[in-house]
Amino acid sequence: MPLTDVPTASVRTRLTWGAVTALTVSLGYLLILLHNIQFFFQDDTAAGAVPDWLYIGDRLHQGALPILTPDAWMAGNWTVEGQNSLWNPVQLAVDYVAPMVDRLDLLAAGVKGCFAIILALGVYRVALAYGARPAWAAVVGAAMPFSGWVLYYDSATWVTSLFGLAWVTQAWASSVRYSRGQSGPIPMFVFAYLALSIGYVHSAIGMALVSGCVLVGEGLRSRSWVPAAKVAAVAIAAALCGLVTYLPGYLTSSVTWRVMGGFVNNNMLTAPWSETLNAAIPTALPAIQGFSGQVQQAPVTYIAWFILPVLAFVDWGRARLLVRELAGPLLLLVVMLLFTAGPSNFGPIRWPARMLPFLAVAVLVLIAVLVGRVTSLVAWRRKVVIAFALIATSVFRSTSASPHGVFEFTAWGLVLLLVCALVITLGRSFGGASAAGAVLVSILAVLWVQVGQYPSNLGVSQWHMPVSRSAATANFPNYQGVTMQLGQRPPAKTLASAEASWRSLVFGNYPRTLGRDYVNAYTAIGQQKFASLLCAHWDGGTCPNAKRYLFAVDPTTGKTYADLMGLDRVVLIKQAFPRALAQGAPDGWQFVGNDPLSWILERTTPRPTQPARVVASPGVTVTQAAPSSDTAQAMTVSSTSGGLVVFSRLLWPGYTATVNGAAVPVDSIKGVFVTIRVPAGTSFARLTLSYRPPGTTLGLFLAAGGIAVMAALMTFELVLRRRRRRDRGFVEPAATPSPESHDAGQDQCGTGPGPADGDPYGARTTSVSKP
Repeated sequence: MPLTDVPTASVRTRLTWGAVTALTVSLGYLLILLHNIQFFFQDDTAAGAVPDWLYIGDRLHQGALPILTPDAWMAGNWTVEGQNSLWNPVQLAVDYVAPMVDRLDLLAAGVKGCFAIILALGVYRVALAYGARPAWAAVVGAAMPFSGWVLYYDSATWVTSLFGLAWVTQAWASSVRYSRGQSGPIPMFVFAYLALSIGYVHSAIGMALVSGCVLVGEGLRSRSWVPAAKVAAVAIAAALCGLVTYLPGYLTSSVTWRVMGGFVNNNMLTAPWSETLNAAIPTALPAIQGFSGQVQQAPVTYIAWFILPVLAFVDWGRARLLVRELAGPLLLLVVMLLFTAGPSNFGPIRWPARMLPFLAVAVLVLIAVLVGRVTSLVAWRRKVVIAFALIATSVFRSTSASPHGVFEFTAWGLVLLLVCALVITLGRSFGGASAAGAVLVSILAVLWVQVGQYPSNLGVSQWHMPVSRSAATANFPNYQGVTMQLGQRPPAKTLASAEASWRSLVFGNYPRTLGRDYVNAYTAIGQQKFASLLCAHWDGGTCPNAKRYLFAVDPTTGKTYADLMGLDRVVLIKQAFPRALAQGAPDGWQFVGNDPLSWILERTTPRPTQPARVVASPGVTVTQAAPSSDTAQAMTVSSTSGGLVVFSRLLWPGYTATVNGAAVPVDSIKGVFVTIRVPAGTSFARLTLSYRPPGTTLGLFLAAGGIAVMAALMTFELVLRRRRRRDRGFVEPAATPSPESHDAGQDQCGTGPGPADGDPYGARTTSVSKP
């Protein structure tokens, strides 16, 4: 039997090791929570993702899906934000369940734990697809969710990256199986669509690169264009269906911070190749520039302790025979090494180190195949020296980035050598399954020590937000109407002061957790004109001049911008505006309450909002306004000399208007407030204003095309299957030799059922000829 032919494990064996993979990940998550119960409720998860789940879930319970939230202004365009995954059914299910859970830290941990298991099983399936033994596929699958970047960035904070990565690995495994005729096209299509509809652009890039590597790899493996064409057809169908998620953001980018630009390299979150040399040291801090300086505050380049020492025991002469079979993951490894090294900005796409998890997947899949099929203990003394050299190199690189940790890293190097020797001894005595089980236990042991030393990623924001939604809501003022908060978050010197701030102040998407209507919210895309007008920041904060800007008078309407926004309340953070009370309240406003952290301004007269969110209509009479929605409204207008209708709405691409059915231009004041000019001589005309995310119609049309491609592909597959069945009905099938008929003396390192069923730890070795 040639080296590339691997006996297929039984379904029971594969399911058993798959269950072991899931169990190991579950135990790992419990160990993390024992160290830090809020580990999975940090940074953007606490300030952005979870509150969005709650808001969308609340709307789903009301029978609606948010497209636009006008009062949130630049943070209120849900389709343009993209990462809200409004076209992803699994994410919508998460959103629906979220409001039913009061403990937000446990909600985050539970959701992320489920996706960590999906990710682990995805890597497990990819490794199996490329011929790894189930035991070693389980090892790398369980290791993946606890690799450094996934654990300290994707799991702790950037949760959409975790979701996308999980679906990409599942799509990868299904694409390999489909290209080899082991399954149909539907699993690959479903997983690829789920990866794309998450709305995280790095996941979309990863899906595209993985598909490309599978295309090339399977073409080289089979020396035929048919497998590549099959995978390409499904990838195109999924991409066509996924474009509806990205088109609104792309077509709106000209007015956002994400405007298309060139290549820029400021070294922010770029990962030089040398930093991958410390991927086996669990506590090594790489020299990757981040939010807190030149060195990361968590071991984000760690992959798994065993990836370096195992290389010393690979029979590279026989491993060469696997190159064509492993062309897909090898190609992905090379591409990711190039991509993650920079530049830091590819137009609107920034921070290439975010792709490190794809590098980790490629490394782990290759390791799983090599350790189960082409490792050998022949000339073990020389190989021990090589293993020592590899670990010493990793220790040296780790020390170069963080010199103060030289003794710690050296100790880790010695521990890795010792554990490696123990695993080899177990394998020789009890077989490969026992060795793999020992490595799984070691993954949990290393995780326990690692998270004990780094219980959170201090390189990202630690908001210390309340974890109980009901308690947070009960302790916060019951503000009615629309509120805007001015200022930046004051520094929290103690945990108690941080917790106290959440009783009256908001940042990020915290208002959505509370169910309050605030202008302030987290936004990844922003809106240039609005941000410039009020110097608003991504986290909902503002500059100190925001008060003067907000209460300035617009010359077109004679109203303040606070009036045009339809605000009922303005909260001034005392740390940013210490003299606000002494300066007095603006006309039409008064200070109320006695909050220790903020001054609160409320109107002395009702806000000037007319029906249908109209805040000004110089020269126009507005009557008989129909009930408005977030995305549409209609009214009757009259004007003798012509005039403007000014709406309390932010100008986004996608607004259209008609007067008596005839299209009229949609304009704005300062690029912020939507305006419609009513022609002179208009009498009781019907004015309608509506918003539809740009590209939605095109996206749905392309999605229909993707479904048509899948339908054609399914029909083609069905015809081929029926033809094969018909041919088998007329042709006597050839006798198939049983697995036992193969040479029982083949090499034990993975080429056949030799000692210990292909166990690399068997006592005897024989040569293997090329196929």
